[in-house]
Amino acid sequence: MKFVTIKHAVMILTAIMLAGMAQFSWAKEKKPESTDFIELAVLMLKDGHYDRALMALQSVDLDDEKTDLARFYTLQGLAYMNLNEFDAAKDSLQSAIKHGQQDPLIYVYLAQIYFSLKNYQDVLRVIDKTGEHKEKNPSLLFIQAQSYWHLQKTNGAINTLNEGHRRFPGDFRFLKLKVFYFVQLELYQEAAKLGQEYLALSKAKAEDYVAIGNALRLSKEYQEAMKIMEIARLQFPGNEVVAKLLAHIYLDQGKLNAAAHILEQAARLNHALLSEAAEIYRRAGRLHKALMLNSGISDQKVKLKQRLSILLALKQFEQAASMESSLYRVGLLEDQNVRYPLAYALFSTGRFQQVGKHLDSLKEPELFKKGIELRRLIEACKDEPWECA
Repeated sequence: MKFVTIKHAVMILTAIMLAGMAQFSWAKEKKPESTDFIELAVLMLKDGHYDRALMALQSVDLDDEKTDLARFYTLQGLAYMNLNEFDAAKDSLQSAIKHGQQDPLIYVYLAQIYFSLKNYQDVLRVIDKTGEHKEKNPSLLFIQAQSYWHLQKTNGAINTLNEGHRRFPGDFRFLKLKVFYFVQLELYQEAAKLGQEYLALSKAKAEDYVAIGNALRLSKEYQEAMKIMEIARLQFPGNEVVAKLLAHIYLDQGKLNAAAHILEQAARLNHALLSEAAEIYRRAGRLHKALMLNSGISDQKVKLKQRLSILLALKQFEQAASMESSLYRVGLLEDQNVRYPLAYALFSTGRFQQVGKHLDSLKEPELFKKGIELRRLIEACKDEPWECA
């Protein structure tokens, strides 16, 4: 989960630094000096031409004692950073510091670079050197918290998020991330309480509702979970994940019809959900409703396998037995869990000779035992046919 937009932060910070740099002035009558190329690189960076900035810097004479090496390596680092070449950017900025760069902003850049490189220990090492920038820039506290978390320093992560929320109460990223961390720590009650606070204060997205609703579900706070997810379903009617989570919350409480109804409605936008809705209706005993939804399933394998189970539940053995050729055509007879139900349907319609070839294919222990029992019943029917009429 990535919350920091590195490129955006870099653009802002670059603008701040470049604003303090002198404008380029080129005297045509003079031969270009290293200073000229550095100033040209400044202009290129300000205009977003990072490749051209690097080309200008290549013409700088690093052996010239007048060359400002701290400034040169800083500009080079910024260009690489904006091109997402973070290793090169790191080396350049470290060189800038070695050559006397003292602006705390250099550590802001380094913190962002180390975070992009997943060097979380180095993020924590440099972030306290950013001076007043840490007081003004919430993104620094945000990546500090994430760095603590990645290093499995849970207390440091939570304390930093608390500090960030206290300093920047209008930035709800701290609250949101804290909810997710509580979920990962399996502190579901705390996550649920904090999540409700976050949803009430912020412009939450569908995934926020899902994360918090699922936290409530896992903590068995089903009523609160339903309230949140019903609101989410109204706000995001076309979101499949919202619908599925709400359906599962109802399923957890044994409310099969409500769950199936939600998935049936969601299937209007995503037909792939029809099979799930039909399956839940089948489990709820609403077999004709399940059969009706089953007819709209486009995936033939899913459709036929489910249809067979529904017909057997309805004891419509003749229709189930007549599916043999269709099941063979789509390759479902390779599935032993289809072979046995079909064999049972054939047995129930008195087609004993056709049953054997399906029972011969059963290898799974449980199905094999059922096959043996079905063979015994066939023999009993042959001996006393009136018992099977």
